Amino acid sequence: MKSTTRLLAATILAAGLSTAANAKTLVYCSEGSPEGFDPAPYTAGTTFDASSKPVYNRLVEFERGTTNVIPGLAESWEVSADGLEYTFKLRPGVKFHTTDFFTPTRDLNADDVIFSFMRQMDQSSPWYSYAGGTWEYFSGMSMPDLIKSIDKVDDLTVKFVLNRPEAPMIANLAMDFASIMSKEYADKLEAEGRMADLNQVPVGTGPFKFVAYQKDAVIRFQAHADFFEGKQAIDDLVFAITPDAAVRLQKLKAGECHVVPYPNPADIEALKSDDSVQMMEQAGLNVGYLGYNTLMKPFDDARVRKALNMAINKQAIIDAVYQGSGQAAKNPIPPTMWSYNDAVQDDAYDPEAAKKLLEEAGVSGLKMKIWAMPVQRPYMPNARRTAELLQSDFAKVGVETEIVSYEWGEYLKRSQDKERDGAVILGWTGDNGDPDNFLAVLLGCDAVGGSNRANWCNEDFNKLIMEAKTVADQEKRAELYEQAQVIFKEQAPWATIAHSTVFMPMAKSVQNYKMDPLGSHRFDGVDITE
Repeated sequence: MKSTTRLLAATILAAGLSTAANAKTLVYCSEGSPEGFDPAPYTAGTTFDASSKPVYNRLVEFERGTTNVIPGLAESWEVSADGLEYTFKLRPGVKFHTTDFFTPTRDLNADDVIFSFMRQMDQSSPWYSYAGGTWEYFSGMSMPDLIKSIDKVDDLTVKFVLNRPEAPMIANLAMDFASIMSKEYADKLEAEGRMADLNQVPVGTGPFKFVAYQKDAVIRFQAHADFFEGKQAIDDLVFAITPDAAVRLQKLKAGECHVVPYPNPADIEALKSDDSVQMMEQAGLNVGYLGYNTLMKPFDDARVRKALNMAINKQAIIDAVYQGSGQAAKNPIPPTMWSYNDAVQDDAYDPEAAKKLLEEAGVSGLKMKIWAMPVQRPYMPNARRTAELLQSDFAKVGVETEIVSYEWGEYLKRSQDKERDGAVILGWTGDNGDPDNFLAVLLGCDAVGGSNRANWCNEDFNKLIMEAKTVADQEKRAELYEQAQVIFKEQAPWATIAHSTVFMPMAKSVQNYKMDPLGSHRFDGVDITE
């Protein structure tokens, strides 16, 4: 079976590269496989890179290389004086992809927009549960309570009516979960009893159309000839799924890949001095953390969580795992983000005090699991090594640990379980540059059982972040978020580990690639020289 898979993968990849003489082909060595090709049910950047970025568009978009919001499928929008109505004028003449499995009969219209959001909101819709019934962003951002209605004014005008003002609303609509699907394609799949295909063989309006996917091996895309911003310079885009960072580097040097993410920190200095490679870098809008399951004893006691945090030699993790590419994290948002509370004091590394606090909490002989991610992410270069260091630290305070891991998609799914045993290593790269995207999505009460892997619901914290959503003045919002960070640190639902610098090595033939401050890998606007 494995030999057959490898042979088929090689054949698909060769087919993509064989066109290089006549067409421009860019090969991206991605670090993992997507969970699916419908971005709305998921939160992983690996999935977004392979779905929402190449295949879809949103009403509004982030300008390449920035967090600036610009028109997308909506050419303009208006917000009512009370902040409760957002009216979007859609761009006329936007074409969906024509593929081997679907031929659209009409352009994008208001029905597509309404379908794309209501399937995440309307529990009576057959599409609500088609991909497992979990809409992590939509639920975690309190969208079901926020949105009163989405109305079709005419074919090219859509109005969102809200129950309350939402300060980050426009930025939120530029996020991956807000990608616009084809209702016509969805209706066809529903009629044919093939609804799952919406998540397997996608159709969008984006710069590249989906061609084929060999699971865990290769994804092929082709430039969308009728893309509303014009056909891309790259004709064929190939994702060669390569989980091992050392193998990705070998492929880059051998000319088999043009762009590779997440190099091993130990390789960065050598890459910087390699004349055959261009290296980009920027401070990451991210955080890596260890999330306790606060619904399970004894982790429902803040003293236990605090004690474990004090047992962690964070600097040893920074030195061994990040190797010069990270800085210790004390808050759940990165220091480059507005509202960062620098006055917060980090938990001191103090094993003896940790032992005393565990004893005070009546905890002895504690056994727990540490979940280690199977893939590299910008916020966590080596989760297994991090878990081993945590295991050693916890042993010194009498806590016995077992390290567990799963395939990436399974890891993300299982780690949502409210009865999950142990603490999970995860992290986050901001989706829109707003603190709400960290504090509400990862730690808000509405996100428990979803993107809130700590399953932590603190009334005082939640009141602050919900109030901040409704305030237009950024200075006042910042004050609320600063207070929320104090509560977070006192209650310790996570052990905050690090914020990392992100590095992107690529072939010198790659032109006009722009690093995304939000951590995505985008190939619209990119060219490659022969």
